[in-house]
Amino acid sequence: MGASLARAARGLSVALVAHERRQPALRDGFDARVYALSPGNVGFLRALGVWQALPPDRLVPVHSMRIYGDEPGASLEFDAYAAGVPALAWIVEDALLQDALWQGLDVEETEVFAPARCAALQISAERAALRLNDGREISAKLVVGADGAQSFVRAQALIPADEGDYGQSAVVANFRCGKPHRNVAYQWFQRGAVLALLPLPGAHVSMVWSLPANEAVRVLGLDGESLSREVCRATNEQLGELALVTPPRSYPLRRLAARRLVAPRVALAGDAGHVVHPLAGQGLNLGLQDARALSSVLAEREPQRDPGALRLLRRYERSRAEPILAVDTMVDSLFRLFGAEDRFAARLRNAGLNLTDRLPVLKNMLMRQAMD
Repeated sequence: MGASLARAARGLSVALVAHERRQPALRDGFDARVYALSPGNVGFLRALGVWQALPPDRLVPVHSMRIYGDEPGASLEFDAYAAGVPALAWIVEDALLQDALWQGLDVEETEVFAPARCAALQISAERAALRLNDGREISAKLVVGADGAQSFVRAQALIPADEGDYGQSAVVANFRCGKPHRNVAYQWFQRGAVLALLPLPGAHVSMVWSLPANEAVRVLGLDGESLSREVCRATNEQLGELALVTPPRSYPLRRLAARRLVAPRVALAGDAGHVVHPLAGQGLNLGLQDARALSSVLAEREPQRDPGALRLLRRYERSRAEPILAVDTMVDSLFRLFGAEDRFAARLRNAGLNLTDRLPVLKNMLMRQAMD
């Protein structure tokens, strides 16, 4: 996230502080962590010259999305052709995206401090002073905290955040599939658990399985053949036999919402400001939308205006408040609705999928919002 902001902050002198200097990724195998990027964010990355630096043979367009409820016959499908767009999303591996972002940082306006860690942040009326753990200091008009859910910048700026634990972990892995995926992204709601298969190049898919924490530990401990069989059963053999090609990994799922996105000479972006459940695949998309909005506000300010002025930064905060709240509310509501055990909730959620599938206007509205 920090690298995308550094690339987007044209016309400004930028310093990027990172825990480690990015090393080129090995391209023989697939990264276990992948993202479904919205067309709007693909356009943003293309404008930065980042998209063009990604290997074309590792980018996969999503032409349709099929979502299944936890009762037979409950389903919802989104189709790019019906919506009149080339793709609903693009699947990209995290390691390759980071490579492409970092490739363009060796420009005159960007100074990279890596590996480095922040030790202290002091804010004054005129500027911010950031001290690194090796004693070096950076002085700037604006500090952007794009430093993750445990944000140092957010803590130093005394911005409170509401946090919660979903009690789940996401297990991620990649598989070779027996049937062609045909550029379809699949998702199964399983009474609290959510399983997604995203298309990768060739006959491969990437899995994100959000499970109760104890169940995630069990699944993570399975051998490759056992895990492949279990995922195959859970997906009703939609893509035929599966064979594990990358070892599974897991990470805990939490919810976070910063009370504010800005403070004097400070702005938050990405996971530093908001963390949502991955069931809608909107985490990175929200963060890149932050980068788009903040870089736009900075670019459109009057030439002599202070980029760290609070009144200016509030434009960014206002522009992001509604989209972030909408996604957070939608994702949390879906998580709770599909996790409910009573029969009424089951009928409601599965009927809702079928009803949405029969209402083209509602489907198009949801698609357009997700494609920003």
